[in-house]
Amino acid sequence: LNLTKALSYHNIPILGTSPASIDLSEDREKFKKLLQKLNMKQPNNGIARSELEAINKAKKIGYPVVIRPSYVIGGRAMEVVLNTNHLKSYIKDAVQVSGESPILIDSFISGAIEVDVDALSDGKNVTIVGVMQHIEEAGIHSGDSACSLPPYSLKKITIKNIEEQTIIIAKELKVIGLLNIQFAVKKIGNNESIYILEVNPRASRTVPFVSKAKNL
Repeated sequence: LNLTKALSYHNIPILGTSPASIDLSEDREKFKKLLQKLNMKQPNNGIARSELEAINKAKKIGYPVVIRPSYVIGGRAMEVVLNTNHLKSYIKDAVQVSGESPILIDSFISGAIEVDVDALSDGKNVTIVGVMQHIEEAGIHSGDSACSLPPYSLKKITIKNIEEQTIIIAKELKVIGLLNIQFAVKKIGNNESIYILEVNPRASRTVPFVSKAKNL
């Protein structure tokens, strides 16, 4: 994904998802506005470019929070942070925080179910390839967790709503190729609220497993 800007700058054609769409999915502030426009939920979140800003943002969001560096691969240095002292220790030991290296802060939805969705789009038509329910609760990085295909405990209406949200987002981002979205589902009584954790306009690590499991 990071190569697309340079390729576009040198007028090399991008056959898949455009650099502008990739930027929209990865820029936290732009993506937040997009979800608000679509009336979709995401955990309370913020972005910090200094230790003081991180402390203030985390207090405003409310502990516990999930913190990770922006633009990283594979969930490196992602951590659930419980209080201000924990946050200071994380910043000291795990990351450098600056204007060029911000950290992402998300409210940790305790006890939520994480769901991975892989989809394929040509820019107009969207096909849902797989909806996977994680065995571990949300907050365990998908690279360190196991999942079930199809989901084993989610309501059919929840799965349908997740698929509908995936299709809407794929069309809004004008995705051409593969798309992966990570959702969190929080059960409150008989209701299941859906939150969008992350959208990646690319192939996910789950693609070969979904392909094999579904014999595609």
